[in-house]
Amino acid sequence: MLKPEHTFRVWALIVTLLPAGMAMGQDAPFCGDQGVWIQILGAGGPELDDGQAGPSYLVWIDNQARLLIDTASGSAARYDEAGADFNDLDAIALTHLHASHTTDLPAFVEGSANLGRERPLPVFGPSGNEAYPDTETFVSRLIGPLGAYPYLADYLTYNSSGGYKVTPRNVPATGSRRWARFGNEHFRLSAIPVQHGTVPAIAWRVEIGDQLIVFAGDFSNAKNVITEFARDADALVVSHAIPENARGQASELFAQPSQIGRVASAAGVRMLILGHRTNRTRGVESLSRAAIEAEYSNPLLFANDLECWGL
Repeated sequence: MLKPEHTFRVWALIVTLLPAGMAMGQDAPFCGDQGVWIQILGAGGPELDDGQAGPSYLVWIDNQARLLIDTASGSAARYDEAGADFNDLDAIALTHLHASHTTDLPAFVEGSANLGRERPLPVFGPSGNEAYPDTETFVSRLIGPLGAYPYLADYLTYNSSGGYKVTPRNVPATGSRRWARFGNEHFRLSAIPVQHGTVPAIAWRVEIGDQLIVFAGDFSNAKNVITEFARDADALVVSHAIPENARGQASELFAQPSQIGRVASAAGVRMLILGHRTNRTRGVESLSRAAIEAEYSNPLLFANDLECWGL
């Protein structure tokens, strides 16, 4: 039973009673028309046989989709299904540049051609290393003049045929300093580097008035940086990609359920959302739940595509 202080919207409670994959549909209600909501555009991983879009999240503020976290495979279609207006979007924030988190970025750009957007669209993402390009280089390699889709290159200019400019910006993915260089009348963004093997990766913190959401992305918690970053968050969204018994390389890339529980408990987060659910973790939710709830006692949600959770 939810404690009185856990003031979820009624729809969030209804969804928990529905079978997996049936929580949201084209005839079901979407996010509420007031307040802050987190919509799961994609709850899956990179597999082709999990029945879900890849990890991607949408932050709604008073019935306007303001922030997109990751542009994974299938997220552009889910964005359409969610009824989001591309003109409302203030920014795209990428946690890292694996294909499983970024594939649909060109689809968003091309698909927005006739939607009437005029203001620039910042795309924030991690800096690079020897093996991975930084975000500015990555976007150029996708839609720049010498990129994979050069016909979209004018979107990187103010003479864009789509009516707006895509402005990629690098965010430090090394060190320990917090980046906090974007904010507007709707929300403020900050980021910190997280450990995801050798892959440059960052976690995102979204402050909306006195409400706080943290998207941890893919992280192994090797440096234990999420706890402070997510301190007192209303919602912490994490990748649930490996089961409790995972070892070796998998545990160098992702946090195990017990680690997730310890982080959430130590940070005092009000709600924990498990996204990026892979075939390794589907079907063993009871074991993952037990490992997390041994450490964390507040509401725990296993995400599915198009579900929407109100703060």
